[in-house]
Amino acid sequence: MKRFVAIAGNIGVGKSTLTTLLSERLNWEPFFEAVNDNPYLADFYEDMQRWSFHSQIYFLSRRLRCHWQLLERANSVIQDRTVYEDAEVFARNLYHQGLMNERDYRSYHELYEVMTAVLAPPDLVVYLRASIPTLQERIRHRGRSYEQGISTVYLEQLDVLYREWIEQFSSCPVLSVPSDDLDFVMNPHHLEMVTAKILALCSKETKVEGWEEVTFEIDEKL
Repeated sequence: MKRFVAIAGNIGVGKSTLTTLLSERLNWEPFFEAVNDNPYLADFYEDMQRWSFHSQIYFLSRRLRCHWQLLERANSVIQDRTVYEDAEVFARNLYHQGLMNERDYRSYHELYEVMTAVLAPPDLVVYLRASIPTLQERIRHRGRSYEQGISTVYLEQLDVLYREWIEQFSSCPVLSVPSDDLDFVMNPHHLEMVTAKILALCSKETKVEGWEEVTFEIDEKL
């Protein structure tokens, strides 16, 4: 049976790593976030207030197209970052910072709500969460030059919005994975535990509204 799992979480939390490892472990097709092809990105970094709406609309259209393509795939898929995060976390943060005005934000969010209302959700969202120091260490370790200037305040702002989004999200089950003490790369047991939990949640046959968040717990007995 086909499964559609999406990995969500703050910058540096390990979404791409887990997407890669799970796709290899389960033989599912991975889909990774693409940001460098946004034609508004350079303008956005030059003048965020002027170009935030244009940039976020582009990201939203690409994410919606990708989500639809994943739904159409015949085989199981796993996605790095969801369409929901674009609106509920990143665009919302721009609005809160005054970098997107209220008129543009309302227009953007109405489009997002209409599109996601008619778009089937994933079978499961895996929400990776970690402390700010852990995120900063992982960002430094992977060495992406454009990420090295990300401030503690910005990561904290995103963290608050992620928590608020997950608390109210009810379109599909959520597996919340506290990843400060998890090492999917060096500890195969950690990967196996997460994989087993994902498969167990995906095996549920009845999909109803109001799914509760399931918190992952590390079992080091094995």
